[in-house]
Amino acid sequence: MRMIHQELSREIIGAAMVVLNESKPGLDEKLYERAAMIELKHRGHRISVQAAFPVSYRDQLIGNLIPDLIIDDAVIVDPKVVSCFNDTHVAQMIGHLNITHLDLALPINFKNARLEWKRVLRSNEPDEGNAPDLHA
Repeated sequence: MRMIHQELSREIIGAAMVVLNESKPGLDEKLYERAAMIELKHRGHRISVQAAFPVSYRDQLIGNLIPDLIIDDAVIVDPKVVSCFNDTHVAQMIGHLNITHLDLALPINFKNARLEWKRVLRSNEPDEGNAPDLHA
């Protein structure tokens, strides 16, 4: 099975590692986000910052979803500073993917000296029997 956006994921994670190594742990999420934007732009990537996606319920607009970063119109990047990822973080990324119609999100945790990340994929099948495993 082919990994979705494998090379772009590698670039994003590599950029995040450089940011963490140079900035060190202990900063606010927004500072890591800005540093990651600088690093990814330096590497030639296009970054959409907090683009708004309309969310509707029963054909009425209820608000906008605003992902932190979208890289090359393909991957959502969500910088975090948390003790560990939990089901809520993964569920939030699945919601972002469903609304943006993108296929991959990378929540990246800058909390510790060792960078952590997850690959969260959007299911292309709305079948309830194929619900995502939030414990993966």
